[in-house]
Amino acid sequence: MQLIEIEKYFKGEFLTEPEKIKKFFLNIKAYLFDWDGVFNNGVKNENGSSSFSEIDAMGTNLLRFNYFLRNETVPVIAILSGEKNADAFGLAKREHFNTAYYKINNKTDAFHHFCSSNNLLPEEVAYFFDDVLDFSVAAICGLRILIGRDANPLLLEYAKQNKLADYITFNDGAKHAVRESIELLTGLSGVYEETIANRVRFTDNYKKYLEQRNRPNPEFYTLIDSIITKQNPE
Repeated sequence: MQLIEIEKYFKGEFLTEPEKIKKFFLNIKAYLFDWDGVFNNGVKNENGSSSFSEIDAMGTNLLRFNYFLRNETVPVIAILSGEKNADAFGLAKREHFNTAYYKINNKTDAFHHFCSSNNLLPEEVAYFFDDVLDFSVAAICGLRILIGRDANPLLLEYAKQNKLADYITFNDGAKHAVRESIELLTGLSGVYEETIANRVRFTDNYKKYLEQRNRPNPEFYTLIDSIITKQNPE
């Protein structure tokens, strides 16, 4: 897909021009997702959990397969949730994410732990986020996807003025903003059609990717006595 065409397909706001977003994206080695307000509308049930959509879950799979086609390896992927969220943990387990962080008030601490644990530079991480608690990470990572929301126009303006996002989604978390942002990034990758065609035909390339993707089981980390510690949430 030509870069000159990409903007006609997406109604979100490009704070960084598509050519530069593509450059940033091709340097990314890991994907980090906030949870509440990103995979959902942020509403929690009586157990403090908020769910996700299969549309967005498929997006995360296509994102990793797209990376595999370009690099012949599977990227690192993690969830960074402020709360103990059973549905977030369920997705991480089912989709074989590498890591899930929870109940860490200062998200920058979790971000640095994530980079150190996976031998990553901050600029090699893409972050998908939606609120003020995420800005400290957005200020130091390599690619910033801010989930748009009509309810906080001043917060979005703050992000723009302080250069804390590269793209603001048109859709909010309840309307598949994760999938929108993944469509954008994979569309800029140069192998979007190849990504979709291989998945449709369940090719040997896709089978090879799936075998690698399914190897890890997520590790869970939280804050214990002010130290980020591996802790099974169950």
